[in-house]
Amino acid sequence: MRGPFVVIADGAEQIQLYMNNKSFADEKAVELKSLDLGDILGVQGQIFKTNQGELTIRVADFQLLTKSLRPLPDKQKGDFPDTEMRYRQRYVDLIVNEESRSVFETRSRIIKFMRGYFEELGFMEVETPMMQVIPGGATARPFITHHNALDQDMYLRVAPELYLKRLIVAGLDKVFELNRNFRNEGLSTRHNPEFTMLEFYKAYARYQDLMDLTEDLFRRIAKEVIGSTTINYQGTEYDFANPFTRLTVGCYYSIL
Repeated sequence: MRGPFVVIADGAEQIQLYMNNKSFADEKAVELKSLDLGDILGVQGQIFKTNQGELTIRVADFQLLTKSLRPLPDKQKGDFPDTEMRYRQRYVDLIVNEESRSVFETRSRIIKFMRGYFEELGFMEVETPMMQVIPGGATARPFITHHNALDQDMYLRVAPELYLKRLIVAGLDKVFELNRNFRNEGLSTRHNPEFTMLEFYKAYARYQDLMDLTEDLFRRIAKEVIGSTTINYQGTEYDFANPFTRLTVGCYYSIL
């Protein structure tokens, strides 16, 4: 609250309230003073614009719909700066930080775009098993679980590669999967042992074809989802409109 002004939001939009306790009955004026960050309100009143042109509701009556038993952090006071706490309590981070919510929304639009992109190219979206007898497809330490019905240990997949390749062998020439993978190795704010991966396979294609497709995919994501081919990441500017630099990979073997 900023004096008689309060901002309410529904997750997508927000609007300012003008709540002058002098216009309320005594019991409402007392209730107004007890409101906390995170309380959910229902309000009635007239809409007007302030001298600064901000759309505002002059509240004639309000009702407390849900009480926040643990008030939200006050962003103006910087009560939620701890990085670890923000990651462990993501729901709090999302409700108090518009930037974090924007990242989630952008991610959702990117995933939606990728699905449409591959479908337009004739790819079929598939789902492959998460529990596997052999955690193949990548070199990583797997999570181990036990299948009671089969009475055997199984592994959460570290990659969907092997099953996707089997589908190619089965005659599905173009497949892709947006999948969850699990690698039991380390944990940090930039590395989560459970993560989402996009993996796709196309029969009769050369590696150059897949490089072209990947480059076009990233360029179109930047242009059509982000709205610009120029992206600033950690102080460095990248222009996805430019051709990607392509490097060769050398393999060296020892003769024993």
